[in-house]
Amino acid sequence: MDDTQRKEQFKLQLASTLADLKSDGVRNVEAMALIGSLATELADRLGQNTWSQAKTILSAQQFDELLTSFRLRGNQMQQSGKSGHVYALQALSVSLVAKGLSDDADIAAGEQLLDALIDRTVSVTRKGIAATKN
Repeated sequence: MDDTQRKEQFKLQLASTLADLKSDGVRNVEAMALIGSLATELADRLGQNTWSQAKTILSAQQFDELLTSFRLRGNQMQQSGKSGHVYALQALSVSLVAKGLSDDADIAAGEQLLDALIDRTVSVTRKGIAATKN
């Protein structure tokens, strides 16, 4: 499979992820909370306020390690029957891969939509954390 075919295949995956999040994901409170929690944790570890900011400062090694970690954790969660966790890890993984392919206009546009949704979950998570501290 060449790069063009890989990008076309990934576009389908990105579109599917966005469609799923739009139709079912936003109503799945657990999945949205998990996406927000994981993305917030990673952003905080990198000293950033949002998921999209955190992605921009990842080194190539961090990028690869994060994708590997998501894959391994996703497999563990799948075996444990934790579908919400798998869903969250998949959304974050797709966002990461899109970053690496954002030289394609369609992928870049999809990445912006996905990251906006993820950043919104980070904002909600941060507000929840702040509210529990008060």
